[in-house]
Amino acid sequence: MQQRDVLHLDKMIEAAATAIRICDESSVEELESHTDRRGSLFWNFMVLGEAARQVSEEVKSRFPELQWRQPIRLRNRVVHGYWDVDLEILHQTATAALPEFKADIQRIRDLLDADTSSADRAEVIWRPDPSRVAASRISRFRGWLRERGSTDTGSYDELWRWSVDEPAAFWGAVADFFEVAFHDPPEAVLPEPVMPGTRWFPGATLNYAEQALRAGDDTALAVVYRREDGLRQQLTYGQLRRRVAAARAGLAAHGVGRGDRVAAVVPNTPDALVAFLATASLGAVWSSCSPDFGTRAVADRFTQIEPTVLIAVDSYRYNGRVFDVTPTVDALRAELPSVKSTMIIGTSRAMWPESADDHRTVGWAELLQDHDGAPLEFTPVPFEHPLWVLYSSGTTGLPKGIVHGHGGIVLEHLKTMALHFDAGPGERFFWYTTTGWMMWNFLVSGLLTGSTVVLYDGSPSHPDLHALWRMAAEEDVSVFGTSAPFVQACLKDDVTLDPDAFASLRTVGSTGAPLTADGFRWLGAQLGPDVQIASFSGGTDLCTGFLGPAPDVPVWLGELSRPALGAAVAAYDEQGRPVADEVGELVLTRPMPSMPVAFWNDPDGTRLHDAYFADFPGVWRHGDWVTATAHGSAIIHGRSDSTLNRGGVRMGTAEFYRVTEGHPGVDDSLVIDTSGHGNGDGELLCFLVLAESAAPQDVEADLRRALRTELSPRHVPDRFLRVDAVPRTLNGKKCEVPVKKILAGADPDTAVSREALRNPDALDEFVALADRG
Repeated sequence: MQQRDVLHLDKMIEAAATAIRICDESSVEELESHTDRRGSLFWNFMVLGEAARQVSEEVKSRFPELQWRQPIRLRNRVVHGYWDVDLEILHQTATAALPEFKADIQRIRDLLDADTSSADRAEVIWRPDPSRVAASRISRFRGWLRERGSTDTGSYDELWRWSVDEPAAFWGAVADFFEVAFHDPPEAVLPEPVMPGTRWFPGATLNYAEQALRAGDDTALAVVYRREDGLRQQLTYGQLRRRVAAARAGLAAHGVGRGDRVAAVVPNTPDALVAFLATASLGAVWSSCSPDFGTRAVADRFTQIEPTVLIAVDSYRYNGRVFDVTPTVDALRAELPSVKSTMIIGTSRAMWPESADDHRTVGWAELLQDHDGAPLEFTPVPFEHPLWVLYSSGTTGLPKGIVHGHGGIVLEHLKTMALHFDAGPGERFFWYTTTGWMMWNFLVSGLLTGSTVVLYDGSPSHPDLHALWRMAAEEDVSVFGTSAPFVQACLKDDVTLDPDAFASLRTVGSTGAPLTADGFRWLGAQLGPDVQIASFSGGTDLCTGFLGPAPDVPVWLGELSRPALGAAVAAYDEQGRPVADEVGELVLTRPMPSMPVAFWNDPDGTRLHDAYFADFPGVWRHGDWVTATAHGSAIIHGRSDSTLNRGGVRMGTAEFYRVTEGHPGVDDSLVIDTSGHGNGDGELLCFLVLAESAAPQDVEADLRRALRTELSPRHVPDRFLRVDAVPRTLNGKKCEVPVKKILAGADPDTAVSREALRNPDALDEFVALADRG
């Protein structure tokens, strides 16, 4: 029997259980007046019937006594007459017939599971320790829900199901459990669960910075800072509050108030964190770029938001070198006429731009000193008031300014930090990032839970690939976050770690790209079986991950353990139908508080709608390929706009790179399917960056064999081509779509913005190839 049948049956069991519970708790009249609960009932009948429809004929013929058609007929009634369906029929079915039906499905599911050989089961590489689970914050949350009568869930899956079926109850519980500091209480949690245009916690006021700075005692450690050259600093929560108060007063003295924008070109340092929290405390809007961004890339972002203050460093250190930032600052002052004050972090005063009648230049250290001792205050703002502006990659045009609100980020990051990563007081939370990546915004939210956040400034491989691991061991890091390419680099460089050096480490997080099976194995082998490997997937769009770890769920090789609480993750086919155990579009069928409140300069919401909701009305399309597995985990296959579709066999690029970059002779690779754009069945091209010692013919022969056997014969490239480098965005992601457009004949200047690339010269080889035809 196939594992996909088990998955379909599990979905039927979950949907039936939810429908039964809803109807046990609600009369027909109550369902008529409760839009959210009625919609949940309809949705679960639709899921029940859709799953029944997809169960194989082999299983149906084996158990003919079960009335498989009944849930399918009910599904069809719901789908074709959504708001006109007779609620009495659904209510009667749920209370009278579904309990026995659910029991029969459970019996069949258990029989199928017993039939499945161990070879068909995914490999579990980490199992939760019962004592750790019992002490976890998610267990405390579950117990708290039980005590107050919200819900009684015995497993993560039951808690997740409740969180997406009852979003108002769940997110209200998150706010109550973590004691979110509302100045004005909300009138409701979620009046209508519609997308786009969701309104969360109307009437509520709060402030992100207040929530972040209230969690730790004065003497508790808030920040540990390490620089690649060995410099170390630390701040207690009391010291951090004092600095933020001074910075807030300094910004206010320069005219910054609610709704004003503060732009920053800063590395990952305590000064950056202080500036952000001070900005948020005023109700002003923060936006940052890493100082390694080119001048044009920074200007393309900041000119959109018209900041009143620019904060910048005069230099930064990376890979053993010091880089001057003052030319970028000078250029930005010319490009940003809205800026009235520039605040410089650094000591090279002779290089600073001069003040003028309409523009002041001040030193950041002097600003803090002048306002030391100022009171720490917070401006209450509405729940959806802009907290920061993040940006899309900008590879195909101006970067989109993605606006997140104070309240949505507070709730989402509290939930993820505490309930998924189990972060709290006494824990040290680290993620390698720059201020130009959403993971910086995520990292600093460790303060919301009272954790110590560990900031690192510099190259992750200077002087060698042990640098971050040494730091983690020395600083007793509890949660170590990095990127999948960094793990792969450690694997290829044969980095060896001593698990005894990481006594405090319990979780390693990986994001930015799918983590390969070899990457999972390397982490497990180096760190031991007690360290959870937390592959984490989401995006800048929501400033979080919605597939990833849970303290009480196993980790399977190459997979993301579960959908996050409150994240109604599903896979859709091209017709917008849920699919299971096969590749589909990753979608969110219910709203989440950290979804963007807007795009900057998109007053009617058209651009936001087109970005996420144009394909499936009322459903968020994220742009990734995903498979939901039979045991409830997920596999990310890469971006859906760069999929490989050969002879009707569709595959994400992530699987391809697992093979090519697993070869010791390949340093990097890029695969492009040139089909489409009027090209019919185009070529499949694989571009390789080879190691110095690699023999090209041997590597190509090895890859052809490996791709044929590990993927499919249809996904063996028509040609392998050598290149010096793979073009990557400023955040390190491969430029698959822009390169595909260039090879299809698009003007390179319109296909990609070179200023948005880390290595723009790498495009030249692809442009030359396109010119040759």
